[in-house]
Amino acid sequence: MANRFILNETAYFGAGARSVLADEAAGRGFKKALVVTDADLIKFGVTDSVVKALGAIPYEVFSDVKANPTVKTVKAGVRAFKAAKADFLVAVGGGSVIDTAKAIGIIIKNPEFKDVVSLEGVAPTKKKSVPIIALPTTAGTAAEVTINYVIIDEKTKRKMVCVDPHDIPVLSIVDAELTAGMPKSLTAATGMDALTHAIEGYITKGAWELSDMFELKAIEMISKNLRAAVQDGKDMRAREQMALAQYVAGMAFSNVGLGCVHSMAHPLGGRFDIPHGVANALLLPLVMEFNMTGSEEKYREIARAMGEDVEGKSAAEGAAAAVAAVKKLSLDLAIPQSLRELNIPKSALPKLAADAFADVCTGGNPRPVTEQDLLELYKKAY
Repeated sequence: MANRFILNETAYFGAGARSVLADEAAGRGFKKALVVTDADLIKFGVTDSVVKALGAIPYEVFSDVKANPTVKTVKAGVRAFKAAKADFLVAVGGGSVIDTAKAIGIIIKNPEFKDVVSLEGVAPTKKKSVPIIALPTTAGTAAEVTINYVIIDEKTKRKMVCVDPHDIPVLSIVDAELTAGMPKSLTAATGMDALTHAIEGYITKGAWELSDMFELKAIEMISKNLRAAVQDGKDMRAREQMALAQYVAGMAFSNVGLGCVHSMAHPLGGRFDIPHGVANALLLPLVMEFNMTGSEEKYREIARAMGEDVEGKSAAEGAAAAVAAVKKLSLDLAIPQSLRELNIPKSALPKLAADAFADVCTGGNPRPVTEQDLLELYKKAY
């Protein structure tokens, strides 16, 4: 069996790293950018700090992206790209913005997928996306380094997980200064999203030595820095470490897959517009408990990476310590602890379970799972 690993061509890290943007774009022969972003980032000056770094390179802005982007949003972005006569995309935002840019870029080069919904799963695209330069403004999704993107089909209210090596940005600029304006709640949710990526990527069926190395380091970095990043938004050291940690987690999970936390979180976003990081954080401890059997040794390493003392403890005790550490972190960050708190109707649980069972991430779960198992997990989360 061959284990594939796909990463960006180039990535820059560090506060102020956006200063390389103009030279990198010009050096690649790019002529005009469509800057994909959202209205809040424009309002708070984040987008402006990036477009200034474009220097003399002309650009136009598409800012219609909302959290949990839809097919309609992507189609509007495709029209905007064509109207601008751009030749590359600059994505300034969190996962929703970068995912939208990926879908736009794929469709421009592969117009047979202009309906967007046909991109779900592993679509047989033939050409690489329009070149994308991604500048994340959150520290969670790692969309700037992954081959995945998620778009909502408004008609079915489903989150479509799209997996395509052709969509990966040619350049990522991970500049922690762009995350400095995140409110505490968003810093917490996106940070827990990154932790979920790292833990699920570590225990998924496709995990192997190279991915394990990245995921364990990401778990360690997140555990050491997320609380500080949330409690003191001006702690740039903590923010830089979180920006790097989420990227490191993304390097691995993009190549090995995820599991049932994500397959259960996706319907909550698709049907009820629950922020992805919040859904992941709420579900993570419950799914970890479900998956514990058979993964005790790896769970003990998770606990160790999170700073827990597991010396002399059995594998089962170490595994329990990992779940407890995740629960404590979630509580410390004031993450909602039940679906009831999120105003999810109990009557919706069977449909959520059906959607989760059909989700592409379910296949990567380390323990076999049925639709009934997922329903019981939703009931526990309620």
